[in-house]
Amino acid sequence: MQTSPEQITFHDGRGAPAIGLGVWQVSDAQASEVVQQAIRTGYRSIDTAAIYDNEAGVGQGIAASGLDRSKLFLATKLWNDSHGHDEARAAFQESLERLGQDYVDLYLIHWPMPSVDRYVQSWETLIQLRDEGGAKSIGVCNFQPAHLQRLLDETGVIPVVNQIELHPYFQQSELRAFHAEHGIVTEAWSPLGQGSTLEDPVLAGLAQKHDRSVAQIVLRWHLQLGNMVIPKTVTPARMEENLAVGDFVLDEDDMARIAALDRADGRIGPDPDRFSRTKI
Repeated sequence: MQTSPEQITFHDGRGAPAIGLGVWQVSDAQASEVVQQAIRTGYRSIDTAAIYDNEAGVGQGIAASGLDRSKLFLATKLWNDSHGHDEARAAFQESLERLGQDYVDLYLIHWPMPSVDRYVQSWETLIQLRDEGGAKSIGVCNFQPAHLQRLLDETGVIPVVNQIELHPYFQQSELRAFHAEHGIVTEAWSPLGQGSTLEDPVLAGLAQKHDRSVAQIVLRWHLQLGNMVIPKTVTPARMEENLAVGDFVLDEDDMARIAALDRADGRIGPDPDRFSRTKI
């Protein structure tokens, strides 16, 4: 059994496995078995969200796995229709109930929604939830530097994690530099570019050089950048493959060749400065 090859430490003193399982687009009915399989494979980090509509299945999978809860890192997220002080607290309690948990290890604001302009209120509630012990650590997703700076300026508390779209075609170097300056861990969603990078000839060449899959090359690249990653798969063999990246290293030339793949138009998902939908 593999486990995540590296651990990430947060600025609050807590931490998480560098590689976790993302369950976006996994149905609630399927989630229990997927989570159980992931835990059997060696995953100790599971990332879900209220909007994924699979928190109940994830919770059932955790319970059925028999794994000591203290050995698992569980994250979920506040959705866009629940921004605000009272709304965020109510949404958090509903997530805990669906998950069947007394706490989560990480609670995240899913999108800043600047047009609604209630993310600071939501963040203030997350701080309270952390102080009460319901969320051991707190963070955000898809926040830009201006959003992060405002949280710090108005509350004095900076997120431990910012989960963002990040892959070889969209590397977000400026945002990662802001994270590094402020002690924020970068966590990559769609770390493989939703599969768009898997046929890339440069990455294929590196895969041949290291006798690895392209996915393993990309995940190793993320780890060497210091990123957390949450690749989504429901296939047991892919689960094993994604964890098996701890026994090789990309050299400076490899890293430079991947850095050169960055594209100005590489974003796949929504623009955080504009996205404000309450349904997906």
